[in-house]
Amino acid sequence: MIKKQMHLFPMHLFYNFMHKANFYAILFISKFTRVEEIIMGKYLVKKTNTGIKFDLKASNGIVIGTSEVFTAKKTCLNSIESVRVNAPKAPLEDQTVENYEVLKNPKFVLYTDKKGETRFKLHARNGRNILACGEGYTTKAAALNGVESVKANADSEVDYKED
Repeated sequence: MIKKQMHLFPMHLFYNFMHKANFYAILFISKFTRVEEIIMGKYLVKKTNTGIKFDLKASNGIVIGTSEVFTAKKTCLNSIESVRVNAPKAPLEDQTVENYEVLKNPKFVLYTDKKGETRFKLHARNGRNILACGEGYTTKAAALNGVESVKANADSEVDYKED
């Protein structure tokens, strides 16, 4: 889904804005200019050697989440629909802290991997992992930004990669 909004945007804030909101495409014209925000992430469905999977990409092309490999296209598309439904309302279970509260599904799970990097995954209502970050983050804040980007891009359109 593409949404457009027009705003006046002071240029001194432009660089800080771009750094914090990687899911925005920005067009600027002058020192104090109109900025057109176009939210345009996408699900990219593609074949692999063992089946079919999807990546959720932000508008800047960075993969913010990836699925498991499915044997059927229909199952892959159902998983995308599950991300669309569950991501916007899913709370965060932060397993990086001691004595964390175990939450009911659907939920995002934030955890530390064996390398000491912070990762997240999204569990559906039935507890199944439907999306995980493709790479570890060096800071917890960066991983939390990834979670917010998934939420912001959950309603994106589906695109198919042709081989």
